[in-house]
Amino acid sequence: MNFSAEIIPFAPLIVALVYFLLQAKIVVTPAQLEEKHRRIINEVSEHFVTKDSYNELRDDFGYIKEKIDKIYEMITMS
Repeated sequence: MNFSAEIIPFAPLIVALVYFLLQAKIVVTPAQLEEKHRRIINEVSEHFVTKDSYNELRDDFGYIKEKIDKIYEMITMS
């Protein structure tokens, strides 16, 4: 007997198992995985900033603080 002849009796069980795994979303297709990945990336980009953006903003605030300190010093000197 060859391998396919031994598997034939179990074919309905295998089909049912694969169907259950797909229905329960235990196994996903690459397309479904890509769609989920795209949704996660979009959601994250809506709620969070990148580290580069944060560092730029922090540097800008530091520059603004220095300018305000200089203005304050000029006002208090007069």
